[in-house]
Amino acid sequence: MRTVKEAEERKNEILDAAERLFGAKGYDSTSTNDILDTVGIARGTLYYHFKSKEDILDAMIDRMMGKMTAKAKELAAQREIPVLRRLTMMITALNVSGELGQEIMEQIHRPQNALMHQKIQSRLLSDITPLLAGLIEEGNHQGICQTDYPAEVAEMTFLYVNTAFDNLMEYGEEERQKRITGFIYNLERLLQMEAGSMQEVIFPLFAETNGRDGVIT
Repeated sequence: MRTVKEAEERKNEILDAAERLFGAKGYDSTSTNDILDTVGIARGTLYYHFKSKEDILDAMIDRMMGKMTAKAKELAAQREIPVLRRLTMMITALNVSGELGQEIMEQIHRPQNALMHQKIQSRLLSDITPLLAGLIEEGNHQGICQTDYPAEVAEMTFLYVNTAFDNLMEYGEEERQKRITGFIYNLERLLQMEAGSMQEVIFPLFAETNGRDGVIT
């Protein structure tokens, strides 16, 4: 007897299967037949919920990024934590690997998965940079930093972190320290802060996230 499931439950079941397959095989190498076989449903059922494989990818990313954004918002709202520490915690959390899982993180850096990587980065840029900008504005109000362009600084910070710090742990210790030091130097100047203001905040948090991929907690 065929099992009839509620629409939302079936949709999440498809997304769960796609997430596992995209992580194990990559987006390009996963077919809709693979998803059908994993879930055990007919093609018509799949297309009732999703128009295409890319539509499945978009929904999967929406679900993942929704969780990350919710955690980031909770962090931004914790005003008992000094604003510089919250800002730095957000920055060190921009590496998405902890939320997505190691298999998917390995896959999205491969050339054949450029679409998946681009979609994840675009979603993070649109969701996280306004939160970073809000923290920078809070720092302005407290007199900790001075910038007339909090949104632009937030966007530049995001883009830098997701390029210069991508796969940071693959570098030797000397190169990691150089990248972190250079980042601190430039961020302090973007925010018009006194030199060394963020040194004691950023370095300990990078040390805490080494080996656990910068998860927002």
